[in-house]
Amino acid sequence: MKPNLHPEYRDVIFEDVSANPPFRVKTRSTRTSEETIEWEDGNTYPLIKMEISSATHPFFTGKMMLVDTAGMVERYRRRYGIEDGEEEKEEEKEEEKTDS
Repeated sequence: MKPNLHPEYRDVIFEDVSANPPFRVKTRSTRTSEETIEWEDGNTYPLIKMEISSATHPFFTGKMMLVDTAGMVERYRRRYGIEDGEEEKEEEKEEEKTDS
């Protein structure tokens, strides 16, 4: 096996940022991060933030949840110049046309 080929396998903390209170899990991974956190054992570990985990995933919670962390809807509306409520008006106009 070639030396220095594989990334270092180390302890890390994964944090679900959409959970309230934050859901954190200590595990081992090759992922790295500049951000660190002090864990319950007093040691400092790299902190990897994620948007969905078993604490917030609809399959495990039984609840539907909208995750829009990037503001994709707002960006779409700005790009195409759509204001709030404008889409509903367009849908109503289309329904009126099909009813006629």
